[in-house]
Amino acid sequence: MATSIKVGMVAGEASGDLLSSLLIRGMLSQWPDLSLMGIGGPKMDQLGFDSWWPSHKLAVRGYVEVLKHYREITHIRSKLSRRLMKEQPSLFIGVDAPDFNLALSKILKRHGIPTIHFVCPSVWAWRAKRLETLGKSTDHVLCLFPFEPAILAKHGISATYVGHPIAQWIPDQVDKAQSRRRLGIEEHELVLAILPGSRLSEIQQLTTRFLMAADIFGRKHPHLALLIPAAPGLKQHLQKLVDVHQPLRRLIILEGQSHEVLASADLALVASGTATLEAALFKCPMVIAYSMPWLSWEIIRRQRLQAWVGLPNILCGEFVVPELLQSDATPLALANALQAWIDQPDRVQVMQHKFTLLHESLKKDTAKLATHAIEKILVR
Repeated sequence: MATSIKVGMVAGEASGDLLSSLLIRGMLSQWPDLSLMGIGGPKMDQLGFDSWWPSHKLAVRGYVEVLKHYREITHIRSKLSRRLMKEQPSLFIGVDAPDFNLALSKILKRHGIPTIHFVCPSVWAWRAKRLETLGKSTDHVLCLFPFEPAILAKHGISATYVGHPIAQWIPDQVDKAQSRRRLGIEEHELVLAILPGSRLSEIQQLTTRFLMAADIFGRKHPHLALLIPAAPGLKQHLQKLVDVHQPLRRLIILEGQSHEVLASADLALVASGTATLEAALFKCPMVIAYSMPWLSWEIIRRQRLQAWVGLPNILCGEFVVPELLQSDATPLALANALQAWIDQPDRVQVMQHKFTLLHESLKKDTAKLATHAIEKILVR
């Protein structure tokens, strides 16, 4: 195989940027002269990725929200597909962002460019009809969870389980005291991590109710400290919401550092998404919440295939941690769910045991396994 390879990639948000950076490191170790181009984030750019558009342009969730940005997103996809076909990369890898990437992959595959999708869409949770689209759009899928390749194989879709990289990055056990010292947290403080999402729409929907819940919860806990790790580029938006709310609690907004925050935390309020898995791997007692505009919720609700929304519960097949969605996610309900963890220490131990087993099942050499799978597609 030639050592000079061109790869087109699209990562749609902060988590996609993180996953892509891991994948890029693995590919660069195999092909040092690799050229990378497409849509990426800051972590990808640091590794020499040529970002034609920034990844935050695609960080939109929910039907109504996508409609608002539909013209801009389709314009980007149209220009990107033409440019990639002109460049003729050896391979295209779509990282998450399935609505955008699968449509793009289908076009590229039709023009003879091999395509890989990294992160199996949640067809086992909702929108099972997407399996047909996945099969038509991709030559191979890199899966984060061990049960996914068997599901895809039933529909004739080639796939490889590569483990979840977050399980490698997060240690089995963390030094909470050391993390607290690094963040300036006192030993006597009760730390509540607040993670309202990595998209602006999520932050607008959840931050204020999370802060209100913290105020209610804090009435019983005078030494409560709130830590909010801001996703890239969103610290200013969070600060505005905090300034309007003016919480009485000690509150620190950090630029990133979500892992340091979760390592320091006694409890967490987390928006449904990848952050819930991170909290689970830190074995942090959490309350999962989500809220979106009514119409988007009604559409999604009708397509759900499982009782759970949060990744930790889906992977364990039970409600290990509470989920409060839409109208159920009131500040009082959230505060009561947090207090339940304090009142039931035995429940915390059960949760930590289950999440330890989950951690072990997800820990693989993702970069190496993914690179081997990519090489097989390239040599076809």
